[in-house]
Amino acid sequence: MTSPPPQGYLGTAGRITSGPAPELVEAGYALETGDAPLLHRGLTLADLAHLVELTDCGVLRHDEAAPLCAALLDLLDTPAAEFPYDPVYGDAYNSRERELERALGPAAGRLHLGRTRREAGRIAFRLALRDKLLDLHADVAAFAAATADQATAHAATLWADTTYLQPAQPSTFGHYLGGFAEQAIRHLDRIETAYGRADASPAGAGGAGGTRLPMDRDRLARRLGFGSVGPHTRDAMWSADALADAVAAAAQAVATLSQLASDLEIFASPAFGYLTLDASMCRASVLMPQKRNPYALPVLRGGAGTLLGRLTGLLATGLTPSARTDNWLYAYGEVAGAIDLAGRLVRLGTAVVTGLTVHTDVLAEQAARHFTAAADLAEELAQRFRLDYRTAYRVVGRAVAATLADAGTELTVPTVQAAAEDITGTALPVTADLLAAAIEPVSAVAARDVPGGASPRRVQEHAQRVRRRAAAARRWNAARRAHIAEAEAQLTAAAKEIAGAG
Repeated sequence: MTSPPPQGYLGTAGRITSGPAPELVEAGYALETGDAPLLHRGLTLADLAHLVELTDCGVLRHDEAAPLCAALLDLLDTPAAEFPYDPVYGDAYNSRERELERALGPAAGRLHLGRTRREAGRIAFRLALRDKLLDLHADVAAFAAATADQATAHAATLWADTTYLQPAQPSTFGHYLGGFAEQAIRHLDRIETAYGRADASPAGAGGAGGTRLPMDRDRLARRLGFGSVGPHTRDAMWSADALADAVAAAAQAVATLSQLASDLEIFASPAFGYLTLDASMCRASVLMPQKRNPYALPVLRGGAGTLLGRLTGLLATGLTPSARTDNWLYAYGEVAGAIDLAGRLVRLGTAVVTGLTVHTDVLAEQAARHFTAAADLAEELAQRFRLDYRTAYRVVGRAVAATLADAGTELTVPTVQAAAEDITGTALPVTADLLAAAIEPVSAVAARDVPGGASPRRVQEHAQRVRRRAAAARRWNAARRAHIAEAEAQLTAAAKEIAGAG
């Protein structure tokens, strides 16, 4: 099984007496090196921050660090595809070490003073994760705002709200859409929380218990634009719960879209005819020329299931003893891929919502049918005639059953009066005006004027609240990006000063 080690293969001066088995390269090393495009820039920034800190704390002289700083500054803007990452060396970090050693000789070894490759990789991944969470955050804010705009447009669009797909009560389609916008607000909160956990610096953690070198972890964190310092070095190196938080936030955002997509597929079907998806969200059947398949909707639902699977896998790989590679070996690519997928799906969901054509006439017709104001009538009878609600409920239920038995579609005064006498033994003085006022859909919806309710005023009020939260999210996002950019500019300026001094 032994094979000659490749030139510069780490460990051959010690206990590693063979090059890697091709099976190990294929199944393990190639997996890690596959993360190189994700980590490439962050590894360079982590290296630069480490070198600048080593000079600032007096461990390295400027002339010792200068060649490395110059090489890393050149590497900073080199695309990952142009760097000779080779899986035979184990991972992206080792490939970089080999290439720097080839270019600079033993001087490249100074880069590894006081830290493990794990520290550089963790920093690089957190930098990449922050960026991806900010992208997803912006996508969710856009979805919230777009859904709020549609809710406003349909604040007065009557429809029969449903539970179990059964007509329930008169409402507005804007109120229905607003529920998904409200979920999006909570997703913004979750992503911001996940960002805060990803934004904790592991720099200066050493092997696990910290470094004996006089490095300033707070200063290192500031140089890399982190918002905080990981308060425990071993935890900062090995704990993966922050990764699960990020994927959970992404999965929940898409779960909302999956729920919406499930509803819309029903509503867009000819059997319902409530709405039509934009043609750009549909595709044709190969065989049946009349079909207009709402293809975007199963994409959303399937994506949600995929994200739940990735989250489950991430949690499962974490079921190890502490300080193991199992829960990190696959994590970089899986987590980054999950958040990228979530972003694509959220953007698709935003396009679906923006392109909806709602058939207000069909919705209004349904709102006036199926006895959707039955509960309103029961409440009116309870208040008007001082009945307990369960008795009033039974009166209206008897009246609905009698109307259906006679193939009727609307309650009448005689039917309600007869039902009242059957249930209470007393003929209640129900009038046509009372009945009309209780079951007329526009009035029934207007009466639902509690905060967050279905009345047009409250729907518009809620949509404005969502838009304010989306605007605040955009400001928060922009501030985080500006902070990161400023930290990077200061770090590269410090590195250039060292490189120039050398």
